Amino acid sequence: MSIKRFIPNFVTMLNLVSGSIAVLFAVNGNMTAAAFFVFLGIIFDFFDGLLARKLKVQSELGIQLDSLADMVTCGVVPGIVMFNLLLLATEHPVSSWSSYDLNTNSNWIGFNLPILPLFGFLITVASAYRLGKFNIDEDQQEYFRGLPVPANTLLILSLPLIMEFQNNDAMNTLILNKWFLIGLTLLSSYLLNSNIKLFALKFKTWGFKENATRYSFIILSIVSLIVLKFAAIPLIIPIYIIMSLLNNLSIKI
Repeated sequence: MSIKRFIPNFVTMLNLVSGSIAVLFAVNGNMTAAAFFVFLGIIFDFFDGLLARKLKVQSELGIQLDSLADMVTCGVVPGIVMFNLLLLATEHPVSSWSSYDLNTNSNWIGFNLPILPLFGFLITVASAYRLGKFNIDEDQQEYFRGLPVPANTLLILSLPLIMEFQNNDAMNTLILNKWFLIGLTLLSSYLLNSNIKLFALKFKTWGFKENATRYSFIILSIVSLIVLKFAAIPLIIPIYIIMSLLNNLSIKI
């Protein structure tokens, strides 16, 4: 059996390892390191599918392994991050993320778990459901039905990164508002499992005409990230959804 059949699955396992390391950092309150390993895992997640297609070794096993790895990197980690944010918002409302160390909090060690922050794990549940549906949906080759879990993960992880690196009082106050976090948790869980058709960033050709929406989105995203840094990510997601809806309308017309 050719070794090339194992290459994509090996890259998938790198995604899983990256996600597992991210879990360790997220549990210990190091959101920056957790975000780094999640980003690394998402890169591996992109290349495992690309390699499988290029090497022509797609398999049912690879599809299942990919979703299992994503469940850790893009399901468990954002749930922990939202748990930490809700914990911070409800028990230690401060304006600066860096002024509080999650390791000093003892309320959730042992059996004395706070109730409201557990609501953040709705993201984990919604991600698992979305990945399960994706695996049995044969239509999602040209598009996504609902927000992909990596995109949702980037949205959630952008919040502590905004607080850590941009440290804007207005943004920090909004992010540490428990009602904002609860609303975002509900919204992201819905978007993950919605029936909204979203274009996939998969290029069959490199021509601009057939990929105008994809190129426009990529350029707009890069410009936004340069100008707004991490604060651009919560804006890029709705832009992605709006552009997808407009693209759907143009196809129908």
